[in-house]
Amino acid sequence: MNGERPASPEPAFPEPASPGRFRPRPRPRLRLGTRGSRLALAQSRTVADRLASASGRPVDLVEIMSDGDRSTKPIAALGTTGVFVTALREALLLGSIDLVVHSFKDLPAKPLAGLCLAAVPAREDPRDALVDRQDRRLVDLPAGARIGTGAARRSAELRRLGLPVTVVPIRGNLDRRLAMVESGAVDAVIVAAAGLIRLGLLAAATEILDPERMLPAPAQGALAVECREEDRELREWLAVLDDPASRMTTAAERSFLARLDVGCGAPVGAYARLIDSGTICLDVCCAGRDGTAIRRSGQAPVSQGCQLGIELADAAIEARGQLT
Repeated sequence: MNGERPASPEPAFPEPASPGRFRPRPRPRLRLGTRGSRLALAQSRTVADRLASASGRPVDLVEIMSDGDRSTKPIAALGTTGVFVTALREALLLGSIDLVVHSFKDLPAKPLAGLCLAAVPAREDPRDALVDRQDRRLVDLPAGARIGTGAARRSAELRRLGLPVTVVPIRGNLDRRLAMVESGAVDAVIVAAAGLIRLGLLAAATEILDPERMLPAPAQGALAVECREEDRELREWLAVLDDPASRMTTAAERSFLARLDVGCGAPVGAYARLIDSGTICLDVCCAGRDGTAIRRSGQAPVSQGCQLGIELADAAIEARGQLT
């Protein structure tokens, strides 16, 4: 021996790392595209929170301005298809964002190649609501009362009802429309009840309009969450947010819209509901701008909801041809 100490044997197991020596790599953040209105942001935050919980990944909101937001022209002048969603869908296809939350009623009826409708969360109240400066109901409005709306469907329904009111075309987000009532620019507005509910403003409504009098737009009150079709992991996480009943009813309503081959801004209404576990009921209408309206209703097994929408559209098209 030369006086040197023998080398210590290698430990059978590596020593545990000291605290803070190794940290797990943070998971990539998900980018959720949304329009920038207060309502759009509220809707998107709800989806973002649920997705973050399901995936364990942080979700950032990315505001994108649509053509409809950028312009002050009447919707009819912009075209009736996709004015509020095209810019967001383009960003999704380009990979600038990972998913998009739409108001489902704004989404064109025909799918876009490369994108997937990954989730339809539980639907909010699909009906329309009247907000009046003097807390009156629709039938109590005096002759000449000015009702603001940007929807051709609502204008046509008001004419069909034969009320002696004046329809005032308006544009703008929900906050701006309510401000128009408060300022006296109009006497009342008709808006989606779902928007009021999501912003905690339902108390502003003086009447929730029965669909027997005013059918809502197809898929009104529902959200649509889109992602790229190839993103299988994200699709699995988003499936947790999907509500089967909301998907079935909106699919039936949108099949009517698709068969008519018109845009989401056309004077078309549709309202589906499940009346028991196996049956779907669908009420639809299409109207000309002169107030001439065609209404049809039907029932079918839930599995045939989309076919019911197609059949009611064919019946409406035939009746419309007979009127002209």
